[in-house]
Amino acid sequence: MKRSFSTISILLAVACIVSCKKNLQEYNPSGLTAESVYSTPEGFETLVNAAYSYQRWWYGKEEGYSISEMGTDLWMSGAGDVYPDLSKYVNLQGSNGALTTEWQQLYAAINLCNAGINRIGNAGFSTAQRNQREGELRFLRAFYYWHVVETWGGVHFTTQETKGIVNTANKAPVDTFYNQIFRDLQFAVNNVATTTGDYGRVTKPAAMAFLARMYLTKGMYAEANSMARAVINGGFGFQLLPSYADLWKMSNLVNKEVVYAVNYSTNLNLNDLINSSINPLGHSRGSNNGHLLFVMKYDDQPGMVRDIPYGRPFNRYGPTRFLLDLFNENDDSRYEGSFQEVWYSNSTSRPAGMKLGDTAIYATKKAVGGTHIYKLYDRNAVYNANGNMIDNLHYVQLTKFMDPTRSSLNEAQSARDVFVIRFAELYLIAAEAQLQLGRTDSAAYYLNFVRTRAAKPGRTAALQVQPSQVTLDFILDERAREFAGEQLRWFDLKRTGKLVDRVKAYNPDVAPAIQPFHTVRPIPQNQLDAIVNRGEFTQNPGYK
Repeated sequence: MKRSFSTISILLAVACIVSCKKNLQEYNPSGLTAESVYSTPEGFETLVNAAYSYQRWWYGKEEGYSISEMGTDLWMSGAGDVYPDLSKYVNLQGSNGALTTEWQQLYAAINLCNAGINRIGNAGFSTAQRNQREGELRFLRAFYYWHVVETWGGVHFTTQETKGIVNTANKAPVDTFYNQIFRDLQFAVNNVATTTGDYGRVTKPAAMAFLARMYLTKGMYAEANSMARAVINGGFGFQLLPSYADLWKMSNLVNKEVVYAVNYSTNLNLNDLINSSINPLGHSRGSNNGHLLFVMKYDDQPGMVRDIPYGRPFNRYGPTRFLLDLFNENDDSRYEGSFQEVWYSNSTSRPAGMKLGDTAIYATKKAVGGTHIYKLYDRNAVYNANGNMIDNLHYVQLTKFMDPTRSSLNEAQSARDVFVIRFAELYLIAAEAQLQLGRTDSAAYYLNFVRTRAAKPGRTAALQVQPSQVTLDFILDERAREFAGEQLRWFDLKRTGKLVDRVKAYNPDVAPAIQPFHTVRPIPQNQLDAIVNRGEFTQNPGYK
């Protein structure tokens, strides 16, 4: 039977639980009605935990990466890209599988939040506990609606719980979404606790940080600056880690730079890989798979075999030459902290003269040339003169999301948490807001906090930016250096009105196809087919 928004029934929503790493615990009220479950504090906790779990459909997932990082100035399609229509805007239509999946999951999550917000008064909570959980649900509703409105524009909007089958849809103005997002986040800021013992729950500074991002997105620069500075100066205990590379160590996932994270269980079975009984939409969510997506094909080279430290190479995404050239690796530690250039021989079968542990592959953004015992993939071997990829199997690879703690070399699941908001983002929000307010000196001041952390020993002065150098493009370049691959780039370019211009300038793989209407994605065709008011709820302009 067709459904317009693929929402789940109340009882199934209650059962859709994922026990988060650290503390968000399961509760399974088997055999109870929705009304009786929602009217007990224990039962209502189940709903809240389930509402959190939907974040895992976007963060750390190929669909989310393809929507939020590809089709930008930073990434080209590797040989394994399964959504080239998203990556290159070539024949991008509502049949795209990534967009269909995310639409379904985001609206299911929103419906669960709506149900909880409207029913929480009957849950039997104390006033303080009610405000805490309602604040969390309102944060999550704002969070999910932001992904919806930025991805698809002014589409279906409701704050009411959907019961049963709905075959009509509305198209609400973008401002309707943002007005609700601001109301929900302000409620969260005023009501959730400053800290939590349950890692992964929303806190007051997390709500403030996301609100700062929302203010920036809507061009409310004074408010964005004020809110970002309130987090920076609020005494919440956050700080930039001394070493950028340390952010990505599996042993350091819970650290003082993480303002908000989507967490994954170290027990992979709790991440809903194949458990359809608590995943009523019938899809496999699973654990974080970001570690697969940026890995180049190293295991087809002499002296190399696949192993756990070097990862399982899905080679979905490769960096643009522009992205690599943004880094001055002599001064900026983020290049080495983000990318891998050298692979050391790990095979018993090696070329003559190559020892175990010798360099087997060298991939570099530089033009090196020459003859070597190791396999060389230099600038001229990987990229054409115009920047197109010659070799989309072998390239400098992003390593932020690698997981050497996996149990086997073919294990596709990782317990790595996804950093949704890092403390560094607050400095860059403040910098962008200050620039838009005409205060380039203050913008440089906030940029230099991030650049000072990024500087290699003895190179701090070389990495400082002067007020006269600060432009919107400079800030976008800085955000690329800091956040490459962190599921922010498409939103950054859309927010600043730079998506089309920068793709045309810096991504020759995508430049021929991108058009202004690509600043929103096509509505999934199966949703359009399921409704009866197709004359009112139509496909986004530019798509068939």
